[in-house]
Parts: sequence; C-alpha cells; structure tokens
Amino acid sequence: MRITTVRLLPHLAGLGALFLSATNVIALDSPTSSDSVLPQALIDKVSTTLDTDTLRLTAIFKDLHQHPEIAFMETRTAAIVAKELKSLGFTVTEGIGKTGVVAILKNGPGPTVWFRADMDSNSVRETTGLAYAAKEKQRLPDGSEIDVMHACGHDAHVTWLLGLATAMVAMKTDWSGTLVVYAQPAEEVGLGAQAMVDDRLWERGFPKPDYAFGTHTAPGPVGTISSSPGVRMAGVDQLDITFNGLGGHGSTPQMTIDPVVMAAQAVMSYQTIISRNLDPQASAVLSVGSIVAGRDNNVIPETSVLKLNLRWFTADVREHMLKRIDEINRGIAIAAGVSADQMPTRLMKGNSGPLINDKALVARINPSLEALLGQGKVIDHFPAVMGSEDFQEAFKPLGTPYTFLLVGVAPPELFAKAQAEGRPFPYSNHNPDFFVDLSAIALGAKVNTVAVLSILAKR
Repeated sequence: MRITTVRLLPHLAGLGALFLSATNVIALDSPTSSDSVLPQALIDKVSTTLDTDTLRLTAIFKDLHQHPEIAFMETRTAAIVAKELKSLGFTVTEGIGKTGVVAILKNGPGPTVWFRADMDSNSVRETTGLAYAAKEKQRLPDGSEIDVMHACGHDAHVTWLLGLATAMVAMKTDWSGTLVVYAQPAEEVGLGAQAMVDDRLWERGFPKPDYAFGTHTAPGPVGTISSSPGVRMAGVDQLDITFNGLGGHGSTPQMTIDPVVMAAQAVMSYQTIISRNLDPQASAVLSVGSIVAGRDNNVIPETSVLKLNLRWFTADVREHMLKRIDEINRGIAIAAGVSADQMPTRLMKGNSGPLINDKALVARINPSLEALLGQGKVIDHFPAVMGSEDFQEAFKPLGTPYTFLLVGVAPPELFAKAQAEGRPFPYSNHNPDFFVDLSAIALGAKVNTVAVLSILAKR
C-alpha cells in the first residue's frame, strides 16, 4: 500500500481540500500485491481505446454543456444517454425517478458493478466565454425562465459514463461480469437518488450491485484524482422556513407583523447555533442561500421564506441543529406577536447522509489508477470535507460497498498560477466561471474504465 502525506494550505476549504498539485504530495512506496494491479498492457489498451474515441466524446460533452437542464427536467440529456447506450447493446430502462436511465450489459459470469453519472445543472449564468458556453435560459413549468449552466461538471460525468460504456463494449474479451451504468437526476437538490429508489429501483429485477462507483469533477489539475477511504463528504439537508406575518402598508408598520424583520432576525440568530450551541470540535455548517419576501417597496408582505442548507457528519449534530432552528423560529415569532396558529413552519426538501468510501475497495482500485496516471497522482489520504453528495443514498438499502472519486479538471498551468498567488484553485464548483478542460474528457473516462476493470477484468 502507498502511504501519502500532504502539505495542506491553511485556507483550503470544501472540495478544494481534496486536491493539491503533485509537488505537494510525497509518496512513500511500500510493497503492493501485484494481484491488485491490472496488467500494464490492459491499462494501455484502455488508454488507446479512449484516445481513439476522444473526438466523439468531446463533441458529446460540448453539446451537453450547451444544453444544461436543472433537476428533474433532464429530458434531453436522458434521451441522449439512452440512445447512446442502446446503440452499444445495453438493455436500457428510462424514466426511473422521472428522468433516470439504467442500462445493463451482461458479459458472462462474475461480479456486478454499478456506475453512476448525475445529469442536472445549476441555476447559474455562465461567464466562461467558451465558444460552446450555455447561453439559452430554461423555461420552468410555471412559465418563468432562469439562467442555467453546468457549473458542477455533470456534463463531464455523463460524457465519462458514455466513454466507460463504449470502452467496456470494445474490450468485452478482457472482462467478465455485469456492468450497470445509470444516469441519475437531481443531485444538486439532493433528491435524485432517493427518487430512483422510491420509483422501485431495486424492485424492477435489475441485477443487484456487488460494488458501486461514481466520479465527480473538482478544480484540481488535470491528471490528478482523489481516491481516499472512509468518510469523504458530509451529510446534507435542504429545508425551507416560512415566517407568517400580517401584511400592510409600509407607512404603517405598527399595523403589521413584519415577516421580513423576523427573517432577518432568524438569519443572524441561526449563526449562534454553530458558534454557541454545538461542541467547538463538531463540524457543521448552516447557510442561508435565499430569502424570499415581498415584491413592492411600500408593501410589508404576509410571509417570508428562508432557504437553508445544513452540513454535518453525525446524526446527533443534525438533530441538534434542527431543534435549535425550530426553537429560534418560534421564539422570534412569539416576540413579534404571531398567534399560536401562525407559528413558523419547516419544510424538509432533500437529505443525504455522509459519503463513506469502502476502505477495501479503495485499496483494490488505487494501484491500477496510479499505474494509469503516474506516481503521486492518486491522492489517497485527505480529511473529509463539508461538500455533499446523494450518490450513496441509492445503495443504502442494500449495504453495497462503494467508492466515489474526484477528478481534476483544471488546466495545470492555471492551477499552478492560482497556487503561486495564494489561491487554492483557479475557480470553484458552482461559480459562473467553472469549466472542464477538454483534456480531462478522455482522461475521466479512462479513470472510470480502469476502476471498473479493477473489479471485472479477467485474472
């Protein structure tokens, strides 16, 4: 096993903590079982196969990037996935969890591996200036339009999945078992994986997974990945708080109960939950991402809505945060004179538990990934981060061992420049300037394929 030590920059946070340049990684090699490493000839075959497919994959990626779709509206993306996988000979089922796609390729006896890509985009206006940037707004069911962008790399995830599927079909003589690739909706809102489970994912006769994999973009340098065991990401909750007031004219506030003031008080009071109610050594985040209240300058509205995001690693911390949120809300409402039947309400919208990579599975795939990428390019020992995922929720009912990899997608020269300037990365996920360097398209598909072959390759 390879032991890795790292020098962490003090200002690294979120997904940024998962990636450093190769110059910040010191690899201490110890003997590794040769049985766990794929033959170099097979790894080279993966590279050659996907290098040949790079132009096609890049075209698919650019098309997906130009046509982003938000949660549960990924109909165009899902149709592309289904069409491509059917043409490869997969047995395809569409419409699971509204837009999810599951595709099965049986290739003899052996383990069953599931591999996931999420499809949805963000409500962000792109500013990258790319020739293939997203420019059109997306129309919502209510007729309104919003800016949309793949600011978290899900377009790359889908492309990598299609690259994996193509390579595995081309290399069918090199492996045995069953490969299931699936495209998941609505990861950004934390509801997609559970939606597929609720839509009878495990009751449709699909082969049950022995192992599961997923990959995600991160703005580390192209050619570097994070594949680490144990707790990797925090649990997450998305919730809305509604304050009920009494509306009226802005000139006569004494005749109203102002929900905007209650919302403002709540935003500030919530911050004391982390600083004063939790153990200082407990990791947690509470963010208010949106305040929705009123429309006109001179009208005090009837209601205000706060959209909250919680991050946590343990159930007791989560429950304590929710309890204190409710207590703060009620206290503010009582102080404002709200009647007992109009107390604030809490709507829970999406939830995922912490993501915990299987230690044995990580140890099994990492030697081959390092053989693919080079020494020091597979970062295997990092602290967990507050970023979250719902990938693992699909496999919670089955107890499937899984691992989730993060793949660097930033140009190495931009990454080096950012580090020299004291910044962890040149850009971050969910920002309007986020982009996936095109050199990462084939590389991400190679990482996917080598990970899967680490389980399914003939020995």
